[in-house]
Amino acid sequence: MRGYRVLPISYNETKPFILNIHYAKRIPSVIQYSFGLFYKSELVGMVSYGTPASPDLCKGICGEEYKHLVKELNRLVLINNIKNEASLLIGKSLKLLKKPLIIVSYADTSQNHTGYIYQATNFSYTGLSDKRTEWRQKNSNKHPRHITSLKRKENPDDFYLIARSRKHRYIYVLANKKDKKNLLKKLKYPILEYPKFQNKNYKTDTNIPTQRLLI
Repeated sequence: MRGYRVLPISYNETKPFILNIHYAKRIPSVIQYSFGLFYKSELVGMVSYGTPASPDLCKGICGEEYKHLVKELNRLVLINNIKNEASLLIGKSLKLLKKPLIIVSYADTSQNHTGYIYQATNFSYTGLSDKRTEWRQKNSNKHPRHITSLKRKENPDDFYLIARSRKHRYIYVLANKKDKKNLLKKLKYPILEYPKFQNKNYKTDTNIPTQRLLI
């Protein structure tokens, strides 16, 4: 696409996209790599990667031996979502990461996401996340992992339990042919056919105009 570039950006450059545009309004627990999509000189999108918050997730993809290779694509935000911008940003950013890595990302069913952008960039689909519940704190945007049992005991009326939305899980093995073949053999999840549902528009006041892409 003429006029576009994908370049590394700073942590601070990601913040306006994540805090002001993304529906979660929360910085991921770990951002190790971040890349911006520039149209001419304007920053029009960003993607970030980092170690997943869950140690069990890291071990559960290809086993204990390869847990250090697991990184999560934890935010993807585009201001206008012009055709092919998302696939260009993901594809180019993957090439800027050092091999080998195992990239995992999710499409949130509560936001009516199916993960078509991951399908378009050749991620493998490995099904839905497990059904679970999680604690939330009233009037707080803290990640559930930051809510401890001690805090709940101290202020029980400030917390409530909800069913966590299930998410479509996608995995991309970033490696040379030999390592990729080996890692795919170690994969703990079956590779399934892509889900085909219709993505719906955002409809709450926590979201921005529906042409913007938020993952």
